[in-house]
Amino acid sequence: MASYALQLPYTTPLTYIGLFGLGAVVMRGAGCTINDMWDKNLDKAVERTKMRPLARGDITSTQATVFLGAQLSVGLGVLTQLNMYSILLGASSLSLVIVYPFMKRVTHWPQAVLGLAFNWGALLGWSAVAGAVNWAVCLPLYAGGVCWTLVYDSIYAHQDKSDDVHVGIRSTALLFGHHSRLILSGLSVSTISLISCAGYLNGQEALFYLGVSLAALQLARVLHRTDFDSRPSCWRGFVGCGWAGFWIWMGALGDYSLLMYLS
Repeated sequence: MASYALQLPYTTPLTYIGLFGLGAVVMRGAGCTINDMWDKNLDKAVERTKMRPLARGDITSTQATVFLGAQLSVGLGVLTQLNMYSILLGASSLSLVIVYPFMKRVTHWPQAVLGLAFNWGALLGWSAVAGAVNWAVCLPLYAGGVCWTLVYDSIYAHQDKSDDVHVGIRSTALLFGHHSRLILSGLSVSTISLISCAGYLNGQEALFYLGVSLAALQLARVLHRTDFDSRPSCWRGFVGCGWAGFWIWMGALGDYSLLMYLS
């Protein structure tokens, strides 16, 4: 969206897609490692997670720490390829990554903290391309991403709710309970509305909104079909939410590609 707004050549988004793709894989992996280190004792009591390497004892905490150091080193290497504004902005998100696993012990809203961490790229991507964040566009985009994360991770959390009650893990799945479909529908509407607002403020054209519309249909389909008391159904719903992001991305890509073609 930043490349679209600034009408930058295709080499710019290709470069940053490569950097951010690597960074996303490494830093989300680091987040998983931190989560498993925090939760190794809790994971033993949850059916779905009891076979994770740390919980099962296949690797030690020391080995996990060394692996985490390697992941963070690669992440730092990616971050240093960006401008100083983006380096500082990116580094500031690390606290969210670290505290997220602890949140499930103290609040029913760990999914919100995950959303704040996972969607930091909405801010960082723009600053990397443009040199600074356009807050008018990026704040609704970021907020929409947080709402989307609340939708898919709440569905994900429903897989473990029966175990979570007994081991003291909190989540929006437990908080929303039987009202989950209604609340997640509202969050889905917020997702689509906020991302559409960001597109409007960025001057996006028809292909972007086509992608957003397909994303809206996908979220509606997921929420209609998901049985929140069935682990397989929740897993399918979780994966299905990812396709909503795919359609939004394709809409933005189509808009940018058409702009480059016409120019």
